[in-house]
Amino acid sequence: MRLADLNALDDDAAVRELLRCCGSSRWARTMAASRPFSSVAAIERAADEVWQGLKTADILEAFAAHPRIGAGEAGRDGAPQWSSQEQSGVRAATGDVRERLAAGNRAYEARFGYIFIICATGKSADEMVASLEQRLRHTPDEELRIAADEQRMITRLRLTKLLDGEQNTP
Repeated sequence: MRLADLNALDDDAAVRELLRCCGSSRWARTMAASRPFSSVAAIERAADEVWQGLKTADILEAFAAHPRIGAGEAGRDGAPQWSSQEQSGVRAATGDVRERLAAGNRAYEARFGYIFIICATGKSADEMVASLEQRLRHTPDEELRIAADEQRMITRLRLTKLLDGEQNTP
């Protein structure tokens, strides 16, 4: 889809497409209502601004739309193919790394109350496990900020995918 196509969709269809990029319904509705966007740079700026204005419940809704890293689940994000591509670094992981990832996911959820969110694109399973183990040491407030920024980066990447890689030109 091109930016012009997204701008031309009715509100409900635009929300459905935007939910593929970020699982927060408030984010998707606000983004749909903010159309038309004049450029990819404009939609990226809006995506970040809307994200920054969300409440914790909206952020947690976005997190819940993702599959667990390495679990092979489809998730609720409406973009299972994207999730699979983003987590491709896990496919080559050894059994030990997969076990550490599973144990880390359980510990993370128990500690913070939501799944481990990381912008996994281009990361190996070892890098993801190292980040997971390091992030378990954060306070809940610190980790929420970090996880929210990881979600922001995922959203940016998915907007690029949604817009068929359309170039960011001001």
